[in-house]
Amino acid sequence: MNRVQQHPLQKVLEERIAIIDGAMGTTIRTYGMAEADIRGERFRDSTKDMLNNGDLFSLTQPGMICDIHRRFLEAGADIIETNTFGATSITQSEFFVDDPREHGGRKNPEFYQKIIDDPMLSALAYEINETSARQCREWADRVGNATGRQRFVAGAIGPLTVSLSNSPDADDAGFRVVTFDQVKIAYMEQVRALIAGGSDLLLVETIFDSLNAKAALVAIRDVFDADGKELPVMISAAVGRGGETLISAQTTEAFWNAVKHVKPLSVGLNCSLGPDLMYPFLSELSAKAGVAISCYPNAGLPNPLSETGFDLGPPDMARYLGEFAQAGLINIAGGCCGNTPDHIAAIANALVDKEPRRLKAAAFDRERAA
Repeated sequence: MNRVQQHPLQKVLEERIAIIDGAMGTTIRTYGMAEADIRGERFRDSTKDMLNNGDLFSLTQPGMICDIHRRFLEAGADIIETNTFGATSITQSEFFVDDPREHGGRKNPEFYQKIIDDPMLSALAYEINETSARQCREWADRVGNATGRQRFVAGAIGPLTVSLSNSPDADDAGFRVVTFDQVKIAYMEQVRALIAGGSDLLLVETIFDSLNAKAALVAIRDVFDADGKELPVMISAAVGRGGETLISAQTTEAFWNAVKHVKPLSVGLNCSLGPDLMYPFLSELSAKAGVAISCYPNAGLPNPLSETGFDLGPPDMARYLGEFAQAGLINIAGGCCGNTPDHIAAIANALVDKEPRRLKAAAFDRERAA
């Protein structure tokens, strides 16, 4: 097996705070795309609305997606994420398969087994992931070679539209619409395609449901073991105002305890809250975890009257992330919803001279040995 023990990004994290990119969805909206743009010729006759299926733009508007990657890289991002937040067959089925609930039925494991077995959805999910990874790879290498600073591609593995932790049926607490194995299979397809496309890392992000994330992490491990190639793994959770994952309600410390056996390159928090509300939970995670800490919060709370749909502008995000760095909390910084290339440029400039969070050697050794 080709185990990656000393990835080049690890050296970067020892020397400085690495910058991860901002919000793909927010930045896409600045291009003014319409339904016809996302459909293109290929999906022109689809019967369901596609505009919220942002991952599909990698196939129908590759020029725009590559331009966004370029802009984030030129803003200072060391790590850019593939445009694959919802690129599993399970999530893509929302845009291509009729909802049985509209005809008196319901979604259940039998329904999702058909999704898993659907060759069109499987092929589409693979194509989106591989294509998006190749687009990232091309631009990370272009900008990296031009600037003399290596850039990294993170294969983005997002949450699903279904939950393994909770039942949607108030009268049947044990009911689940999907099984663990079905979720794992969908994630395995995604992981294989992200690796094939040239990802440097795998990023399980915006974790609302810890059991869904567990299925993703098992899928990653199974692919590594079966295919004989291993990449570093980054893990990032989304938490509510009480510091718990939004669906499975794990506290920050419990979440870390549940994933530390993976021995990730980094663990952190993203999305969900603005940086001010995220601070105490990030501080707790930084104190507990013996690996690098990532933080890429939303640009404040949603505000439909603001230009990006969120309250905080680039100077605000730069100030907050600078405070996080000053407190010695972070190794990787960036932005989630509401963060454009301008936000990332401001964050990168604010952190250029800031020291990264230092791992306590003893804690690190304990975590690696656990």
